[in-house]
Amino acid sequence: MTDHPHLTPSQSADLLVQALPHMQRYDQEIIVIKYGGNAMGDAATAEDFAEDIVLLEQSGLKPVVCHGGGPQIAAMLKKLGIQSEFKQGLRVTDAATVEVVEMVLAGSVNKEIVGYVTREGGRAIGLCGKDGNMVTARKVTRTIVDPDSKIEEVLDLGFVGEPEKVNTTVLDAVLKAELIPVLAPVCAGEDGQTYNVNADTFAGAIAGALNAKRLLLLTDVPGVLDKDKQLIPELTVEECRRLIADGTISGGMIPKIETCIYALEKGVEAVVILDGKVPHAALIELFTDTGAGTIIRR
Repeated sequence: MTDHPHLTPSQSADLLVQALPHMQRYDQEIIVIKYGGNAMGDAATAEDFAEDIVLLEQSGLKPVVCHGGGPQIAAMLKKLGIQSEFKQGLRVTDAATVEVVEMVLAGSVNKEIVGYVTREGGRAIGLCGKDGNMVTARKVTRTIVDPDSKIEEVLDLGFVGEPEKVNTTVLDAVLKAELIPVLAPVCAGEDGQTYNVNADTFAGAIAGALNAKRLLLLTDVPGVLDKDKQLIPELTVEECRRLIADGTISGGMIPKIETCIYALEKGVEAVVILDGKVPHAALIELFTDTGAGTIIRR
């Protein structure tokens, strides 16, 4: 038995029995799943993920996959000898870096995920934010305050963008054709410039625009943890803000929570942060009573 076993026929049958009451709730509903670069792991993990996506689609749901690829971008930058730095958790993206980002995210990573889904029997189509003018981005601006001088400094992150407008025309057509969209967070601005958009933020914008029933953020942690490192199974937006203020939620989890709040404000019913390396995490979350991570509601 591997660490990432495929579902056996008996396991599939057991899950189906548990799932039946839940399936009706999600029938024909859009589920946006953000598949992080760190959650992709090895081939077995990717196969499990693809199997889940196909099972969701076959169960009457409409899955939309948005993916990152930070580790893959870092590996390619290193291979090409391009230096890269981070400021406030965002990769500073110069002209050379944004070319690599587009090549890796909209190219190799995107088509690899499409390939896995196709091999599991799904009909996937790979797209990025540029296709059909799906997501128009604007340049991200960030300010930091120098702790000594108290002077505000504007951070220039280069070609890092954030979603400004989402046009769902292409996605509506793809979903109507019963295809599974696999989306890379590479977008164009009004100025025609290519922007690297944070995958969580991109997924939140897509989920909001599609009025998704659920946004699942698959990451490499179990969910939101309390100060004793125990999983918090359920949170409201108000509780999230309180946990950020008291330092319980910190570091890289803060932008994830901000994405969750944004998606909820845009009309997504609930957002879940869960560990993408747990076999069949998405199925467990959607189709069982126990769930698999931290669910956040308004």
